Amino acid sequence: MSALSPCPKCNSEFTYEDGGMCICPECGHEWSAQAEAAAEPTERVYRDATGAILQNGDTVTVIKDLKLKGGGGTIKIGTKVKNIRLVDGDHDIDCKIDGFGAMSLKTEFVKKV
Repeated sequence: MSALSPCPKCNSEFTYEDGGMCICPECGHEWSAQAEAAAEPTERVYRDATGAILQNGDTVTVIKDLKLKGGGGTIKIGTKVKNIRLVDGDHDIDCKIDGFGAMSLKTEFVKKV
């Protein structure tokens, strides 16, 4: 099995390297092997409503009243949320809020403290 990634055009796994180029024998697509090495996935950056970068363990405040699904009440504006955990998914923040328990929030509704 080749250590090269599949062809970006046709997804064929039978790619090979010739000089500094990667070549797909099935569709004939050629691309730079250096560009492939530079295309490694980068770490996602999470930003709050004001554009500040968020990290695991940060403290944030809610910037608008948020109604909870299932009639669980409302999280009021200004509620402080400590020790957030960033996750990939629909809602970017997993946290615990006093009086409400564990829940997920979107970064667009919080501001870093």
